[in-house]
Amino acid sequence: MSPTTPQPTACAPGHVTFLGAGPGDPGLLTLRAVEALTRADVLIAEPEVLDVVRTHAAAGVTVLDAGTPGRTAADGASTAVVVPALRDWANLVMEAAGSGKRVVRAVSGDPGLDTYAAEEMLACASAGIDFEVVPGVAAAVGVAAYAGVPLRDAQGADVRFVDAATASERCWSEVGASDGTVVVSTTLDSVAAAAGELVAAGRKPDTPLTVTVAGTTTRQKTWTATLGTIAQTFKQAKVLPSPEGGRPVIAVVGERSAAAQRDQLSWFESKPLFGWKVLVPRTKEQAASLSDQLRSYGAVPHEVPTIAVEPPRTPQQMERAVKGLVTGRYEWIAFTSVNAVKAVREKFEEYGLDARAFAGIKVAAVGEQTANALIAFGVKPDLVPSGEQSAAGLLEDWPPYDPVFDPIDRVFLPRADIATETLVAGLIELGWEVDDVTAYRTVRASPPPAETREAIKGGGFDAVLFTSSSTVRNLVGIAGKPHNVTVIACIGPATAKTAEEHGLRVDVMAPEPSVLKLAAALADFGARRRDAAVEAGDPVTRPSERRPGSRRRRAAP
Repeated sequence: MSPTTPQPTACAPGHVTFLGAGPGDPGLLTLRAVEALTRADVLIAEPEVLDVVRTHAAAGVTVLDAGTPGRTAADGASTAVVVPALRDWANLVMEAAGSGKRVVRAVSGDPGLDTYAAEEMLACASAGIDFEVVPGVAAAVGVAAYAGVPLRDAQGADVRFVDAATASERCWSEVGASDGTVVVSTTLDSVAAAAGELVAAGRKPDTPLTVTVAGTTTRQKTWTATLGTIAQTFKQAKVLPSPEGGRPVIAVVGERSAAAQRDQLSWFESKPLFGWKVLVPRTKEQAASLSDQLRSYGAVPHEVPTIAVEPPRTPQQMERAVKGLVTGRYEWIAFTSVNAVKAVREKFEEYGLDARAFAGIKVAAVGEQTANALIAFGVKPDLVPSGEQSAAGLLEDWPPYDPVFDPIDRVFLPRADIATETLVAGLIELGWEVDDVTAYRTVRASPPPAETREAIKGGGFDAVLFTSSSTVRNLVGIAGKPHNVTVIACIGPATAKTAEEHGLRVDVMAPEPSVLKLAAALADFGARRRDAAVEAGDPVTRPSERRPGSRRRRAAP
């Protein structure tokens, strides 16, 4: 080797975190798991949990799908890597760690119950690579809990966990001879064979059995039967034969899975909007809190922006108003939307200002979300309507101008370019001068993907939430009119009127104009619908599962 040739340098070994991602519900990730994901340089994940864990990884992380060799698995913020076919995943983990990377190896459920995780840990140990284990909620335990099947009770019982794919004849004999609870991990098309093994080993054919597919997710579905009837139950429900027969399931065998008990304990699948696909046509920033609320009711929100928010074409008016705010030109500033708060805040940051610039100025806000946006900015509103959360409600509580008590008679009103004149006219009538300033423009968003448009027009959505008249007009304009099986929910009378003018039947209306109250009203509607089906002895179905001709007209509650 030439004396001038650079000498190779040893790379400090990295670190591997074997992480349990739980059975599917993103909310079951532990705090420690989220912390590890945010620090990862390389993320190696099984396909079942890739979407669950990738959300928490930092931008630029290299993402590998550990379940599908040869597939590129990366989002726009991550580095795409094509994994060679037939690659040894233990070697892949060690190679990444050996180059000094922090590697997270995410598995479904818990690493301690994973088939291959222990082998990969031993490989790391043999290579001198540091590793740690972050436990996760085991699928066998988490899915049973979400299915409403307790594995133990006050009387206590032996609980045995069986992987049907690797269970030996001795294993089946032991669990068959027991009267405890047996939790079987298997596939949909192998449930009947597993039940047959248990019966052959001594379990009574009338032993209760539950089978849950897609557990802990909003696609979860559970069947209740017995060891002797499960095959017939699947046949009658047309579950099998199916191309999806290889889907993993958790089957719980024992008295605690009896139908009568599960009817009382099935808390997850009995959520009022469980499995409902709900269209949320709002701007992405506005949709977040509403989508979170819908998820708490068991729904699957699908956000489709119908408007885009852009700066005003001529910013000088907004710039003068913000400068006037600082120099004492205004007695009041009134915010009627989250976007107005965002526009003023961005202009403040442009000038190096913060919430202290509001000192001495009274602040009004319409709506809970607008008030929360101000509080997040460090400003507590002085006036929020005590009644209806609208311009009319704000005018009901707004004080008239009094030259004795009000040193300044001017109000700063930052709004959208398409805002109505109701508030301006009302303030002038109360004796105030108003600077009605265009803080932002609203323009129609681009059409959603063809698949989404077809679902909207073809009845693929169970409900759509309209939060303003513009969302009605814009959604119909960019995607077409929702199918008549879709439940239409509106935030108030004006929005409902616009929906009806577009030929839509309004099923649900919020008791007051609040997006969270709108979500709650839809949940109440779903709960009443579910209760009516149960009382009539009918199966509980989603609106999109019903035939158009069987749908009856419903008046808005």
